[in-house]
Amino acid sequence: MISWRGGVVRTVRGRWAGAVELEVDLEEPAGGRTQVRALAYPALVGEPRPGDRVLLTVSALVRGLGTGGYAMVAGIPDRLPADPPPGPGHVVKARYTPLQPMLLGVDEQESPWHERLRDADDVAGMPVVVADLHSALPAVLAGLRARAWDGAPAPRVAYVMTDGGALPLAFSRSVATLREAGWLTATVTAGQAFGGDHEAVNVHTALLAARHVVGADVVVLTQGPGNLGTGTRWGFSGVAAGEALNAAAVLGGRPVAALRVSAADPRERHRGVSHHSLTAYGRVALCPADVVVPVGPGEPWDLVREQARELGAPTGRHRLVEVPVEGLRAALEDSPVRLSTMGRGLDEDEAAFLASAAAGVHAAALLG
Repeated sequence: MISWRGGVVRTVRGRWAGAVELEVDLEEPAGGRTQVRALAYPALVGEPRPGDRVLLTVSALVRGLGTGGYAMVAGIPDRLPADPPPGPGHVVKARYTPLQPMLLGVDEQESPWHERLRDADDVAGMPVVVADLHSALPAVLAGLRARAWDGAPAPRVAYVMTDGGALPLAFSRSVATLREAGWLTATVTAGQAFGGDHEAVNVHTALLAARHVVGADVVVLTQGPGNLGTGTRWGFSGVAAGEALNAAAVLGGRPVAALRVSAADPRERHRGVSHHSLTAYGRVALCPADVVVPVGPGEPWDLVREQARELGAPTGRHRLVEVPVEGLRAALEDSPVRLSTMGRGLDEDEAAFLASAAAGVHAAALLG
């Protein structure tokens, strides 16, 4: 199940919030490599230094799968980290794996927010923008900011990360940069995901925490990096986007569905509106939501509009909201992080990011 290697840290390549990138010399080759990029989470394994021997898991590298190209540091055996100081928190995530962290849940009994959340049951119409890919996050935020009110304070935006992709929020360099740039107010990690400003048991408690603890005006909700798909109708982690829309509606929010769109994906099932969006929003989401349909001249927008029709009345249950994409390219170019989806950037698949930005535009309109 797991391919292990030992290695020695050659250099520290860089770092961002919660993560350290390393160059490691392997004691035994992995996937034909004797030197690899590795990622360590100091909160889990301690702070790696040049010369340290490290234990790595390299299964994805051996199989040629996508983990961002990293080996993962599972331990620094010759210099174990000190025990954490005693404190509150008994929520365990990544449960019953060797690196399960014990954390303070935002609503557990030891939390200062427990009383506020104990009977919380409503998010008071807060817009919740749901997308099935992590790469949509900066584009949604760009669209939201592009329609900010003149002279009004910027909306407080919380990012809720679900556990369909990466579990450690620190794996996302984009989130770290968006926080530093002030594009995000706070982060909440739901389910088995961990490492946010607040830890939540599930999507429902994450949305309640975003509203009642963070004071968010808007939530953007996606899985972490690393979408899992099997090429089947139901076998993809983004199916949870439909359940997230249900959670937002049940809690009195305003669910907003961002369509996954591509004009460049070589797979026919992802051209125009991805079949993943049609399944998650058309079959899994049982509560009405605002499905944002990006519109523009010609293709791929004519195709997108035609495909999205099945999600709206009379055959579907959702409200189709058309949002022009004109002018949103400039907003996307202002993103503090590099836009990339499925290995394609803004120039290679502009439609993907424009569609996500359009969802942000609609969320801003809901705020008034």
